[in-house]
Amino acid sequence: MNARDAIKLNIESAQMVYSMYLEDLSDKELLHRPCKGANHINWQVGHLIVAEHGMIDKVSPGTMPPLPAGFAERYTKETSTSDNPEAFCSKAELLAVAADQRKGTMAALAKVSDADLDKPTGMDYAPNVAAVFSLQGGHWMMHAGQWAVTRRQLGRPPLF
Repeated sequence: MNARDAIKLNIESAQMVYSMYLEDLSDKELLHRPCKGANHINWQVGHLIVAEHGMIDKVSPGTMPPLPAGFAERYTKETSTSDNPEAFCSKAELLAVAADQRKGTMAALAKVSDADLDKPTGMDYAPNVAAVFSLQGGHWMMHAGQWAVTRRQLGRPPLF
């Protein structure tokens, strides 16, 4: 196994977990806030998609598919407080955009060289290219941990 294989495994493991957490939730449930001031899952998924697109595009310019028109604007810090379902994408739309972006991420990862993995990024939270790719699993997994609480509030049994 090489570094790209390990990073790919990290991303795929996170994808398995978050896919299971999202699978049985409705569009309405994706707007549930587990407590005052917490972000709902719909906004978090949009944020994750925008973040992944931006991070991978920064370290591998031009390799990511474009986000749908207006998508990034729907998922900003300012929109995180909205509970208006019309302000956000449906679950089906979110999952389609996430899948498209993930294909771009995995294609970029497959093309990056061992030497490029060590290149600095200038980002404090991901100091080299390997860290940026690895963060795609970790970032999604961190948010998925929050979704476990929402799922329990909505009466879902634990999955793990």
